[in-house]
Amino acid sequence: MRIGQLAQPLVAIKPVPVPTTGRGLELQVKVTAPVAGHDLPVIVFSHGNAWSMDGYEPLVDRWAAAGFVVVQPTHLDSRRNGIGFDDPRFGAIWRVRIADLHAILDNLEDVLSRAGLAGRADLQRVAAVGHSWGGQTVGTLLGARVLDADGNPGEDFAHPAITAGALIAATGTGDSLTAFAVEHLPFMRPDYSTMTTPALIVAGDQDRSAMSTRGPDWFTDAYHLSPAPKSLLTIAEGEHTLGGVAGEQVAETTDEDPTRVALVADAISGYLREALKIDDGAAWQTLADRAAAGDGSYRIQHK
Repeated sequence: MRIGQLAQPLVAIKPVPVPTTGRGLELQVKVTAPVAGHDLPVIVFSHGNAWSMDGYEPLVDRWAAAGFVVVQPTHLDSRRNGIGFDDPRFGAIWRVRIADLHAILDNLEDVLSRAGLAGRADLQRVAAVGHSWGGQTVGTLLGARVLDADGNPGEDFAHPAITAGALIAATGTGDSLTAFAVEHLPFMRPDYSTMTTPALIVAGDQDRSAMSTRGPDWFTDAYHLSPAPKSLLTIAEGEHTLGGVAGEQVAETTDEDPTRVALVADAISGYLREALKIDDGAAWQTLADRAAAGDGSYRIQHK
């Protein structure tokens, strides 16, 4: 599933260690960037359950070719760490995921220096993007809370370095969780009412989760239940990996479509370039104009 040639040469550096405390395993990241250029905006990306810094190349490479530095951690739930539902550490992994992103952001200048990018990134233009569980993780950095069993919101994990974000196939509200999800994933109860940071929500109109009793609209809660400004990109015929965002010929991809992946990647980079005030938002506006003109492959809403 190759998505055409990239616009410019890229470099990827891994593993880059990030200092943390109380994690047990060392936090490592992969950094991908264009070979040339300065004042590059940064995306910190959080992977879905069981993935790692080595996944999502179709998205990451396209973002880097568009002029972003992309930093990808391997969270504890990565399958390479072997921490399953029955592991006593699993119940706290959602918190460790958030702490991972905070550690990266708090040490971002040093991380990029270790990756050989000292002085090339614009540390005032930093965004966070996540897919699936990573979407919920990133949502907390944008201001969302996690509700406890009684419906009380937990602590505020928002990070001041993040000024825009994108949530891809992110968890909906917890009032429609299946019995399995209630037992094993009780933290899957986001409260988006405090998610004030500007964000693009990306959802597939055929994405049906085994964790929810609702249909594809579950993945639009982050848009409908959060304060403006927000945008919603709905991908026609898109399932949970939206054509294969996690990688080429991946078993979890049930709707493989390279054009769909390119759309998701380019929509996010276009949105972030406008939200971070990198340019006049022409690329994002072009996508919106195409949708308004009747391009049936996606829809865009704003509030």
